[in-house]
Amino acid sequence: MKYFTVSDEVRRALADNVPVVALESTIISHGMPYPQNVQTALNVERIVREKGCVPATVAVIDGVLTVGCGSEQIELLGRTGTAVVKVSRRDLPIVASRGLLGATTVAGTMYACKLAGIEVFATGGIGGAHRHSETTMDISADLDELQRTAVTVVCAGAKSILDIGLTLECLETRGVPVIGFRTDDMPAFYTRESGYKAPYRMDAAKEIANAAAARKDLGLEGGILVVNPIPEEYSMPADYISENIDAAVAEADRLGISGKQLTPFLLERISSLTGGKSLAANIQLVYNNVRLACDIAAELCARRDK
Repeated sequence: MKYFTVSDEVRRALADNVPVVALESTIISHGMPYPQNVQTALNVERIVREKGCVPATVAVIDGVLTVGCGSEQIELLGRTGTAVVKVSRRDLPIVASRGLLGATTVAGTMYACKLAGIEVFATGGIGGAHRHSETTMDISADLDELQRTAVTVVCAGAKSILDIGLTLECLETRGVPVIGFRTDDMPAFYTRESGYKAPYRMDAAKEIANAAAARKDLGLEGGILVVNPIPEEYSMPADYISENIDAAVAEADRLGISGKQLTPFLLERISSLTGGKSLAANIQLVYNNVRLACDIAAELCARRDK
């Protein structure tokens, strides 16, 4: 394909049944400041390799949807920061045809996984239904991508800035299974509990891999969402983070910030209001999700070896 490429390392791993874990790039360009963003991305790739898997960071490089970015490309995304185009499914043809640098969202990364044949993807938190989305209709394309694209996505729940209840309702409507890993609760990114129940609970990576395989065998479209709570030692008090989120949302409303700019603004503002504590929590939950994603990918490969 003219606008799509897979690195040699990732291509060989997929051909040889070596577990591959996809990684998004908006967390590099829009989710964290430089240089923490690059340090985190490189640490994530190191963790994946230590778990015996191959990392596949996804981004659009000079108009080419690239699966398996190198360290120089990750550095470029981190240094360029929010000037990088944030790329969801709808943005791909525009960014590709214009030869731009783009960072893929959950939806954009899932589509790249579909093209490459990658089954497992780790991220921080998914997008979802924003507060007041029942009137604004501000609902992330991540949810529609989960409905149509067969990838198992591991996250720490929906971002705390969202309406968790509405997000769960949207996922149910779209037929997306939501599995709590070793929890009965729907985690909310910075905190382990949101006040909402996870529809299902599984306590082992093998169980999740079996569910993903069953979904495929049944011919069901779409993916599976695995919600993995932030490690307890890094979890933030719900009242504390809620107060800061409310303050950040109110400021965004005053400034008229919406659409693609909203989530990066809120994450940066919350980090500032918490004195960097939310950023530290964000980094740790990503590492935690990546480890689980590696275990699931390894189990899926083991099934194919039998």
